[in-house]
Amino acid sequence: MRTTLTILRTVVLAAALTAASAAALAQSAPGRKTADRGQAAPPTTREMALLCWQEFGELVPARIDTVLAPFGSLEPHGVIPSGTDSLAPEAMARDIAGRVDALIAPTLNYGLTEAMKAYPGAVSIPAETYAAFAESVLDNLAANGFRNIIVLNGHGGNTTALNAAATRVANARRVRALVVNWWTLADDITKEVFGQNGGHAGNNETAYVQAFLPEHIHPERYSPGMASPTPAPAGAYYTVPVASTILLYEKGQGYPTFDAAQAKAYFRRVNDRVAELILDTIAKWDLAGVYK
Repeated sequence: MRTTLTILRTVVLAAALTAASAAALAQSAPGRKTADRGQAAPPTTREMALLCWQEFGELVPARIDTVLAPFGSLEPHGVIPSGTDSLAPEAMARDIAGRVDALIAPTLNYGLTEAMKAYPGAVSIPAETYAAFAESVLDNLAANGFRNIIVLNGHGGNTTALNAAATRVANARRVRALVVNWWTLADDITKEVFGQNGGHAGNNETAYVQAFLPEHIHPERYSPGMASPTPAPAGAYYTVPVASTILLYEKGQGYPTFDAAQAKAYFRRVNDRVAELILDTIAKWDLAGVYK
């Protein structure tokens, strides 16, 4: 009887040790981090400004290592909000953050817009101040543990400064950075949805904002005379302040349509394009083993 009990205890102990060993191997197995990410509960919010510091520390970088950073400006945009360049990338970030598994940094609402500074409500930051501040924001995001820093830029005047800031931070911090100018990325979508080119506060920007803020679009204030084509050929002339707050990329094309169906379709397609770019870029970085 005692011999039988001893054998049974030995068998049970061996089984327990085997299970423990298997669990330990699973903990250290390649790909476990990816599996855990897929099984973990989603964050209580994707917005950094709404997270408490404890949850942020639990999420980054162990659970989430990508951040969407919207950058914009405050300048006139025809009959749509002056904050369009900030509102658009912010709405974009909220729409795609779950798809690309990212957190959203607070939006930098001011940018470089000297040529529109004369218009009521416009605010322009000096170039040297903006460049240093933008770089500091990106540097701090990297210092917080984000490996993929995705700049969602809403204002063309910021592009040169943001590209330079992203390059310096990526090289210094050994992180990966992507700067997205959504209106350029979506050039073909603009032409497919509207059948023509777009413009600053033109059909494309107006439709994008109308999709999520229709109550702040004012077609009753609009007239075609408010629009002017951008200089053609490029560099032909320059005005300060700009003569119009609706600037058409091509003469005779890009006038706002205020069409709700077009707005919804455009918003969806643009966001799909941006999300696809982000996911594809991160996958290529990973495949190449860059800063893994």
